[in-house]
Amino acid sequence: MSDTHLPRFGRALPQALLDGFEGHGIERILHAGDWTDPLAVGLLEALAPVDGVAGNNDGPALHERFGTVAILDIEGARIGVTHGHLGTARTTPERARRLFDGETLDAIVFGHSHIPLVERTAAGTWLANPGSPTDKRRQPDYTWGLMTIEEDAVSSIEIVRFADRST
Repeated sequence: MSDTHLPRFGRALPQALLDGFEGHGIERILHAGDWTDPLAVGLLEALAPVDGVAGNNDGPALHERFGTVAILDIEGARIGVTHGHLGTARTTPERARRLFDGETLDAIVFGHSHIPLVERTAAGTWLANPGSPTDKRRQPDYTWGLMTIEEDAVSSIEIVRFADRST
């Protein structure tokens, strides 16, 4: 997930997000930045272990805790995580991809634009922006991403959508 921007959009996570996590049996949460407050960290840690990075709207405490770039080994899969605001490329997906040039990764997860995206690079790396479960901006739905890891690799990433962010 990414771009929760709490508490601006509430002091609780949307019920549809919680229901989705429960229904899919979420085992770990990756957050691609713009938490904006440690409140979001605590809410997510109550659900599952949390890894993530800080984004351009995050304060010093979140930057100190998470940093702005991470490469995680999850069940044998290597996953790069960044918010998407770093670098000089024209688009957010291109900035995220270029940030990990030279790394062998199964997936790159980023946020920043609030625009959900799942695609594969020419090298076969998954490139995924889960969008936002709390701030859809001009998107038709609130979103988060569901990543499946099997046999030491990312086997799928899908965007999960919901229309109502009420808690």
